[in-house]
Amino acid sequence: MAYRLESAGVLLASIVEAPNGDVRVLARKLRWIDGDAYLSRGELSLSIKSEGYVPALAEAEKMQAVALWVHTHPGAGASPRASAHDEKVDRQIADLFRLRSGHHFYGAAIFSQGQTDLTFTGYLTASDGNTIRLERLWLVGEGFHLARSADSGSPELSPIFDRNIRAFGHAIQETLHELNIGIVGCGGTGSAVAEQLVRLGVRHLMLIDPDVLSATNVTRVYGSTPDDVGKAKVTVLAAHLRRIAFGVDCEEVQSTITLEPSARRLMSCDVVFGCTDDNAGRLVLSRMPTYLLTPVIDCGVLLTSADDGTLTGIDGRITTLVPEQACLVCRDRIDLARAASELLTPEERIRRENEGYAPALGRTEPAVVAFTTMVGASAVGEFLERLVGYGPKPRPNEILLRLHEREISTNASAPRQRHYCHPHSGKIGLGATEPFLEQTWPS
Repeated sequence: MAYRLESAGVLLASIVEAPNGDVRVLARKLRWIDGDAYLSRGELSLSIKSEGYVPALAEAEKMQAVALWVHTHPGAGASPRASAHDEKVDRQIADLFRLRSGHHFYGAAIFSQGQTDLTFTGYLTASDGNTIRLERLWLVGEGFHLARSADSGSPELSPIFDRNIRAFGHAIQETLHELNIGIVGCGGTGSAVAEQLVRLGVRHLMLIDPDVLSATNVTRVYGSTPDDVGKAKVTVLAAHLRRIAFGVDCEEVQSTITLEPSARRLMSCDVVFGCTDDNAGRLVLSRMPTYLLTPVIDCGVLLTSADDGTLTGIDGRITTLVPEQACLVCRDRIDLARAASELLTPEERIRRENEGYAPALGRTEPAVVAFTTMVGASAVGEFLERLVGYGPKPRPNEILLRLHEREISTNASAPRQRHYCHPHSGKIGLGATEPFLEQTWPS
């Protein structure tokens, strides 16, 4: 049967480098070799006509993508490490792959089914000989899965996670330990998300928020006290998370992701939680799953009240954005007029508001810790479900909480035709474009 034979293909990918030096290979297309292109094919070796892979190299050149030679070592427990023959083939085809694809990188990867999970080895080599080893495979779609290189060790886990492991297993706990998670917005919802992630075992976080803590924030922001008023929210939250657990790595970014340098820093994250209440920030987050293949779990909380202060509506939303599914714009979850107004300078905004060309901003919305926490917990729960897979299939990609009516509903939305998030747009996995995310940035 074919699955017991070695199989090969060409992976077309984009390469992005985050400001912190992390290098990521974004898989865009995998072109398996047609059966009639094999000269020989067995359980331990294969040989292929050049016509079997040259068309994929031409496609890579057209897409401005790097071409990686990939093949399998089949059989349960087989090793994905390169044989002497594999290394010889790499030397023979590396220059051809670079020449035909027009890219200075050549890459190769071998996949096997390990004792308990998919495993692999892989690397990228530049034309100058500089080599980068591929350490992790982060699979994102309806579910999330992390696979490690056969050359990478597993993290040592503390016994404090015994109850977690009893719930969803050792492998998920290891994944939580290794993931890099961004949290955009460190107020009531973002701080609730951050605290729960750290208590679950997440140890690498990037916290982004431009604001300082106000007196009214103390009623909702986890870890804050009246003595923290006037300090940066990211600093207050990071200090709190480090008190919860030793070894928590928090990168503090006191900025807004509507500024390009700050948005670029999110390229080092595996998952991003959107806990911001501004529409312009959501426009940035909405593009990340398409261009960078980074899942975004976007949260929203809306309280409405009558003039006498009586609550008339308590609504929450958790939208999970992954490649090839509807973005926030397609879902009509962003007020584009308000987003445009939020990006204006204060002087220009006031002028346009007075002239009736921009919506008025600056209204202080009601907020209550019980409801921001509930939405934050639901977002973390959705993240866990994508890792563990305990819920029904197919998964919804949005949860709506109508707390005043004690109702929860779910839905799934498809991308609009010809929009950037549509699978036929050619934008999936495009990487660090210029301009970044193919959008206009304020100076």
